Amino acid sequence: MPWNVLLLRMSAIYGFIGAFLGSHMAGAGSYAFKPIHAHILVVGWLSLFAFSSYYRSYQVPKSSKLAFAHVWTAIIGSLGLTVGMWMYNLNPFNLPGSFTMVFYIVGGSTLLLSFFLFVFMTFKYSESKK
Repeated sequence: MPWNVLLLRMSAIYGFIGAFLGSHMAGAGSYAFKPIHAHILVVGWLSLFAFSSYYRSYQVPKSSKLAFAHVWTAIIGSLGLTVGMWMYNLNPFNLPGSFTMVFYIVGGSTLLLSFFLFVFMTFKYSESKK
């Protein structure tokens, strides 16, 4: 599957989840999920969609190890950050605080690595598709 399609589909899933959380908060009158909702939309929906647009617009070889690393750190990091934030802030499973904090930090660090790799992608593959 092309990188742009994988990222677009993941973006759509995050968009749906973010919209669902927003409607849930509005209906319940509780804003406990506000930071998670915001990060799902910005990190999941918006960032993955922007990455998808990049892969659709520029010539990136299908065999690029850099693209592989970027795409999977983006997917894993966005999931790890948002789930980690949910577990850390709300702790729905009553897990130890050290576990939820480490999960949150590892997810955020993986996402940060993804953005760092994206910087390299934009310099290495900046030739537009014709």
